Amino acid sequence: MSQNPATILVIDDEAQIRKFLRISLTAQGYKVLEGATGQEGLAQAALGKPDLVVLDLGLPDMDGQQVLRELRAWSQVPVLVLSVRASEGEKVLALDGGANDYVTKPFGIQEFLARVRVLLRLAGGVEQASAAVSSGPLQVDFAYRRVSLDGVEVSLTRKEYAVLAQLARHIGRVVTQQQLLKDIWGPTHGEDSHYLRVVVGHLRQKLGDDPTAPRFIVTEAGVGYRLRDSA
Repeated sequence: MSQNPATILVIDDEAQIRKFLRISLTAQGYKVLEGATGQEGLAQAALGKPDLVVLDLGLPDMDGQQVLRELRAWSQVPVLVLSVRASEGEKVLALDGGANDYVTKPFGIQEFLARVRVLLRLAGGVEQASAAVSSGPLQVDFAYRRVSLDGVEVSLTRKEYAVLAQLARHIGRVVTQQQLLKDIWGPTHGEDSHYLRVVVGHLRQKLGDDPTAPRFIVTEAGVGYRLRDSA
């Protein structure tokens, strides 16, 4: 192993599985983080910046498929799903949702370790996205789906958060109206710009952002919107 061993996050509610994987992975020189619930796992993913996530689907607080979706909203860290769910449908859903590999329980530890090595090798040198983005006093925390202004949390609807998060992921760059509409409302809503205008208007009200002299959300006329990379 290198002087800087890879960090692997194990998200699984079974303490025995976590212990078994911790012992097996540590023996190979890896650093191991653990989460027993989906929320714990997402927090560890944000704080610990792992090089690989091993994700169980049957978690007590939220389904692993949802954990995967939330993680993929802000990170491209490799994800190896480890689950008793063996159906083709579950595998396809996980892989389409952003998982890089899928291993069913019970599993052979040597094959598991080989798949870990492959994913780490493929991910070498890939820069991971930040778990939070700031535009001056405005912060968007993707891991906790939280927005704060001057340190005070701002209450947003799901659509308002989704629009702001999409702009934050491309901070400083223009995101087109069509892209925002298709990503957030769906592929059939690419021309429904009035939906977007209403949500952006509500966002500006909640952020105290004057559209004629915006601190945060800039309208690029006829094209889309941009979140300032400093404010």
